[in-house]
Amino acid sequence: MVAEQVASLGGAERTTGRPATVDDAVRPATPVYAALDLGTNNCRLLVARPDRDGGFRVVDSFSRIVRLGEGLAHTGRLCDEAITRAVSALGVCRDKMTARGVSRARLITTEACRQADNGETFLKRVHDETGLDLEIIDRATEARLAAAGCASLADPAAGGVILFDIGGGSSEVVWLERKRGGGPGALAMRAWVSLPVGVVTLAERYGGVKVTTDVFENMVGEVGRLLESFPERETLAASLSDVHLLGTSGTVTTIAGVHLGLPRYERRLVDGQWMASTDVTRVVESLREMSYDQRCQNPCIGPDRADLVLAGCAVLEGIRRAFPVARLRVADRGLREGILVELMREDGVWRRRGSRRRGRRG
Repeated sequence: MVAEQVASLGGAERTTGRPATVDDAVRPATPVYAALDLGTNNCRLLVARPDRDGGFRVVDSFSRIVRLGEGLAHTGRLCDEAITRAVSALGVCRDKMTARGVSRARLITTEACRQADNGETFLKRVHDETGLDLEIIDRATEARLAAAGCASLADPAAGGVILFDIGGGSSEVVWLERKRGGGPGALAMRAWVSLPVGVVTLAERYGGVKVTTDVFENMVGEVGRLLESFPERETLAASLSDVHLLGTSGTVTTIAGVHLGLPRYERRLVDGQWMASTDVTRVVESLREMSYDQRCQNPCIGPDRADLVLAGCAVLEGIRRAFPVARLRVADRGLREGILVELMREDGVWRRRGSRRRGRRG
């Protein structure tokens, strides 16, 4: 059992409707925090300020597909082209953090750098060319941060959730159990596993352009075999009627966007979306029936993800078959939000603000 506690997040990041300006960054009224996640497929940045309600307001963000792990499964190394793409994206992130006056940040990288023989060399190049110091986190930390970033979306009436994060090179599956007497938001990590498969690794191994039924089922089968070692699997299986799935990744946000029939992807409509198991099945089947060109043309997929989305669906299907539950909630949030929450909690920004308010009332 993993003993770490994941407490209530007090809500997701909040927006006021007024766009942040550079002038905001020059004279910030509150500390500015940044969280950067360089994964096997994406480079993502989130810049935010704590608000008065125990959440935070996003003032800037960035996301770019860099495919850092391209070819890694075959060579064991990060290729020069992928490194160049990643360093370019990280330079943009550095400029954004400078412009916003970031006072504290955590910059992480995950599976690609964990696996690559030249991962440390890559980090040195990043430092030399951008001035950024990236931290390679272990899988346990990745699972904890994903939980911290998404836990606020858990149904307070449920006894727990099965959280999953389908990445480019690995996928984390976490059982969050509600603690007795801990309030509607108190969740603890009961068990977790990090699977050494993600959308990039599976697509490179099995192919992502033309995915036959046999190929898809082979991917699902690989995920299913990996999940056989999930800790306390039998105990969780006996509790499935009181839990729901909570997914964070490009795979599930894509599925939600297709489910909603969005003419273009909109985070505000996808984040927090509930889907019945039958709806998930219907969308996955429709994606499998699409040609590669049709996936490229879909506004919620696009050419950057068209060769990866079915690999992601296979990971999701493996999880759903291992843990058949009735509902899935979609999260367009994850590691970056978890980082921000942890940094702000460590600094006590919400506690200090609450103390000042109480002082004024007295």
